[in-house]
Amino acid sequence: MARSIRLDAVLVQAVIAGALSFAHLHDIAAAAGQDGWKAWAYPISVDLLLVAAWRRLRILRTTGEPTRAAWTWFTVALAASLGANVATAGLLDLNDVPAWLRIAVAGWPALAFLGGTLLVHTPTPSAPADPMAAPVLDADPTPDIAVTREETAPVPTPEATPVPALPPAVSVPPALLAHAHKVAETHHTATGTPIDADTLRTRLGVPGPMADALAQQLTGKD
Repeated sequence: MARSIRLDAVLVQAVIAGALSFAHLHDIAAAAGQDGWKAWAYPISVDLLLVAAWRRLRILRTTGEPTRAAWTWFTVALAASLGANVATAGLLDLNDVPAWLRIAVAGWPALAFLGGTLLVHTPTPSAPADPMAAPVLDADPTPDIAVTREETAPVPTPEATPVPALPPAVSVPPALLAHAHKVAETHHTATGTPIDADTLRTRLGVPGPMADALAQQLTGKD
């Protein structure tokens, strides 16, 4: 409920400020010699240029493009509106306005038309294409496929011969290797022959791959 009251108060404030600014612009235009409907058209022209410049400014900010031109026309329209408000505060005799003000008011339509045209008809830059996007395929690739089949015969590809996987390397702990050396020496002293992997597996109680790795270490093989 409090939020609705706050929004309504802001809207009323905007309407009041807009009406006062509109009236000040009308009074300045009328004092500068623009009578009748022309005096009422001036505040509309100023407000429209102000809104168009602000809208263009937001679009350029969103796309990351330079906003200098939009800021320029926004400042021009704001200066015209603010200048009219200040001039009607008793600082200017509306019964005898200076010549420069008459020239500025008379030249405003051409300036506003130029600014509005540039703001509205300047193309908005589009977002850059995504380099990771999938390429667009032909909607009907059938004719191309048919021509390819007629011109080139399919070449059979040789079947790949499966390569047997190598057994994983077994890491031999240094302490176990030292103990295996003692067992191998004892075996060689007792039998006169080098110890084999099966005997190592039985004596040490290790798995087959570990016994093989120990036997290779003891016999000096890679």
